Amino acid sequence: MNDLLFVDATEALQPLAQALERAGFRVSACSLAEAPAWLGGGEAVVALVANLTELASVSAARELLSVDALPPRTATVAVVRHHQLSELDPSWPVDELVVHPASPEELLARVRRAVWRRAGAEGSHVLRCGDLMIDQANYKVFVGGRPVELTFKEYELLRFLALNQDKVCTREMLLNRVWGYDFYGGARTVDVHIRRLRSKIEDRAHTFIETVRNVGYRFRAG
Repeated sequence: MNDLLFVDATEALQPLAQALERAGFRVSACSLAEAPAWLGGGEAVVALVANLTELASVSAARELLSVDALPPRTATVAVVRHHQLSELDPSWPVDELVVHPASPEELLARVRRAVWRRAGAEGSHVLRCGDLMIDQANYKVFVGGRPVELTFKEYELLRFLALNQDKVCTREMLLNRVWGYDFYGGARTVDVHIRRLRSKIEDRAHTFIETVRNVGYRFRAG
């Protein structure tokens, strides 16, 4: 879920959109009237800016946010002005609310929280390890709500390590279980993939994979 659709966004929200793009989201924009067609093609996080003083806009926004109109697992974030709060209907079906002007950091945090909650509501196929979430049904990975693009082998390697959390996995074990018994590559193949995987899922705040010297690797929920 890394496509983000800004609905009825003003130019004032452009810096926020740019911040979300830098965080790994693919950002598009459309009008309220165009939103159903955009959303019909897949999943998105919706940042909704509505003029709550106009009944037509409120009605269209409510219709867009109805359960039947949105694709499954779509997270929604409403962006409103401070003066609109008194007119905001508490029954609006949104996952998060942002009062603008807001910092890019706040909007990013709320979008990630909305994505995290929606993805986590899918059931037993979601594997959580600290801030790492693996959606095993859709081959998607999130770190702190941020979508991470992995190759299939990187994904399979991460999933195997996460399923064996706190256990030491030897290079030979990883070769056999991730690449298969008929794979003739050496242990260096594992090391290269681990290095690439770390570069994508780890940062100063997150360390998931430990090196066990001369043996292999161990996964911890960092």
